[in-house]
This record gives sequence, structure tokens and C-alpha cells, in this order.
Amino acid sequence: MALGAFLYPTGHHAAAWRHPDAQADAGINFKHYAAVAQAAEAAKFDLLFLADSAGARGKDWSALARFSTHYVAQFEPTTLLGALAAVTERIGLVATASTTYIEPYHLARKFASIDHISGGRAGWNLVTSGNEDEAFNFGYDQHPPHDERYERATEFMDVAKGLWDSWEDDAFLRDKETGVFFDLDKVYTLNHRGRHFGVRGPLNIPRPPQGYPVLVQAGSSDAGRALAAASAEVVFTAQQTLESAQEFYRDVKARTAANGRSPDDIRILPGIFPVVGRTEAEAREKFEELQNLIHPSVGLSILEHRLGIPLSHLPFDGPLPQDIPITNAAVSRQKLLVELAHREGLSIRQLALRVAGARGHWQVIGTAADIVDRMEELFLNEGADGFNIMPPFLPGGLDAFIELVIPELCRRGLFRTEYEGTTLRDHLGLKRPERAHRHHKAV
Repeated sequence: MALGAFLYPTGHHAAAWRHPDAQADAGINFKHYAAVAQAAEAAKFDLLFLADSAGARGKDWSALARFSTHYVAQFEPTTLLGALAAVTERIGLVATASTTYIEPYHLARKFASIDHISGGRAGWNLVTSGNEDEAFNFGYDQHPPHDERYERATEFMDVAKGLWDSWEDDAFLRDKETGVFFDLDKVYTLNHRGRHFGVRGPLNIPRPPQGYPVLVQAGSSDAGRALAAASAEVVFTAQQTLESAQEFYRDVKARTAANGRSPDDIRILPGIFPVVGRTEAEAREKFEELQNLIHPSVGLSILEHRLGIPLSHLPFDGPLPQDIPITNAAVSRQKLLVELAHREGLSIRQLALRVAGARGHWQVIGTAADIVDRMEELFLNEGADGFNIMPPFLPGGLDAFIELVIPELCRRGLFRTEYEGTTLRDHLGLKRPERAHRHHKAV
């Protein structure tokens, strides 16, 4: 199975920064990131993954701001990946960049640069902006509608791929004797004109070592699934049960085939929030230690953000309302949480505490054998091609997974003991894309 190490600065639990062993300034501490990245590489993880938002949420400026760490004190992720490329050698480097408030040329150039700097280890996690407060930082009062954001994202992806194809792989001769730096017959302009973008090209950097950085997508709505099936090579998703994981997996693989691609061209990695102990009691104790650090206002704020509705006017120990309007933010995550609350009969307080832990992802607490049993069930039954590991806190949560869970995965023959290649595509078993012939000669 493929494994990603999802590095939220201090860990994924909302109170992770308060844990006595957490690096509280992790978001702006490069030595912290370097040490965690090197530990994940030593354990032979396929990739590191960094999420992002182009703005703090409005509620982060309220009275509860002093309790929250949500995108208020951390590095811009592509900058961080460039630095991590210099202190790692084999592990893949994936960062999130939204298509809603950036231009394709900027993004294509950044990720091509990271792929060259890292020797072919870059990946781009394409998202449409879900944090509605991002709009205020780019001259808008609100996001464009959900489906329009995905329409823009589809065109954005097409333009980025076209820009990465600006040059043939052997275009740069750099012949000192003749004075010819590049072959003019091997450079092309894109001349794209669409609804959202007008881009001439060419990109002013050679074709990336991997052809394209590995294309990752994280939306699980219908529009997100359609985009993933058309273009993505790795899909991150949040699933709570084997049945929901199988439905998502089979649907996306079928859509991929319907797009004329092989189902093997895409890897589906659900998120998992593992709390591992040498005994189940130890694991439960670790989890409760974190839960006891949650400030109630933070848990409620996170839940309101995920659901896209205010809840503070409702009884905290009462049920979630039945008729919740569809959000203009993260549609699939809202649906998942509503279903979870109604399926398990959770109060608003209980759901807030659950979300503050795994933020809607699959939460598993137990011994290494318990956790591997659950992972193996999804992996062998069309629920996952691997997992995006979400440590509760850092560095200790990842260290425990590496010390206890990785050996059990290897013992069962479910995970590698050594890297077999050098690029992220090698690790994931993905083919290098050929350059598409849809350009115009530059001259």
C-alpha cells in the first residue's frame, strides 16, 4: 500500500499544540519540519503532504483566536517544499494549491521548479478554495459557486499540463561549442483561450523530470470525483466506513475508466487519524489526554466551519438539526459529518469533539495490530490503495506510528522495506506522461 505523511504543523488534533511533547511553534520552525520529513523518509513513506489555505478564517480573529492554530502561523507550502527537497533524497513532496485564487502560469512554474530541485519528487494537490474567508483577500465578497469553482479548476488543470509540455524533453542542448542553448524546433506555445484563462506560454523552465508533477486531488463531491477521474493520479478522501470507502473507490475507478484511462492510473488514499499504543488502554489514554485539552469554543468553531452554518445559538448537548442547507464550501465534508452525527446519534458537543480530533477523517484508536487490521480490510476489499496518515500530534504521533505500525505492515507484506525508485511516480507505480502534441511552434 502507499502511505502519505500528512503534516499539519503540530499534528491534526485541534489541541495538538498544547500537548506537552508537541513543538508549539512547528508552523514556522523549519528544523521541526526537516526532522519529521527525514523520519518519514527513513520509514520509506511514499510522500509528505502539506495542506494549505490562503487566509485565516474570520472566527480566528474573535475572542477564541488565542486558542486556535488553524492556518494562522505556518509557512507557505511550496516555499517549504523547496527547502525540504534539500534535506531529503527520496520521499515525495506534495503541497496544496487552490485553483480559485491563483493563475495557472504561476502554479505551473512553481511546481516545475520543485520537481527539478527535488529530482522528480513533486506533487500538486489541486483543490478549490473551501475557506470562504479566502475571498476577502482577493477582492471578492464570497466564493464563486461550488460548481463554477470546479469548472475553473478543470480548465486550470488543462492549462497547467499544457504549460509543462512547453518543451520537449531534450530541447535544451547547452552546446558550448556551437553556442546553441536550446533547439528552437522543440519549444511550443500553448495559445490557450478559454472561459477563465488566456495563456500564451511557453513556460520559462524545462519540462519537469516527471513530465508533470504527480497530480493529486482532494474533493469527494460529485464535481470533485469527475475532476479526479479525468485528471488526478492520487486522490485524498475522507471516509468513515468500509462501505462508504468502497462506494467512493469503485465510483472513482469506474469514472476513470469511462474517461479512457486505466483504473491503475489513479491511487485512492483515504485519511486515517491513528492513535496507537502498546495496549488498547495506552492508546485510549493518549487520546483522552488530547481530548481533555480541547477548548470547547475551538471545537464548536471547527464544526461550524466544516458544516458551513452557525451552531452557537443551539443547545450544545442537543442534536444536530435535521435540515442543514448545502454549504458553498466543502460539500462532501459537510455531508460526511451530517451522516456521522445522525448515524451515531451524536450531540453537537460530541460531534464537535469528534471533528476536533480527526477533522472528519477516519479515527482509529488501538494497538498496532488493531490499526493494521482496519487498514488491511480497506486495502484488500476495494476501499483504498493506501492511506494518508494524519498524526494526532507531532513529532510523537508520527514517531509512534513508525515505531509500532510500520513494522506490523511490513510483517504482513503490506508495505515496502526499501524504496525501489527515485521519483514519486516510481514510488506510486505511476507512468511518466508523454508530452501532448497540442501546441504551436514558438517561431
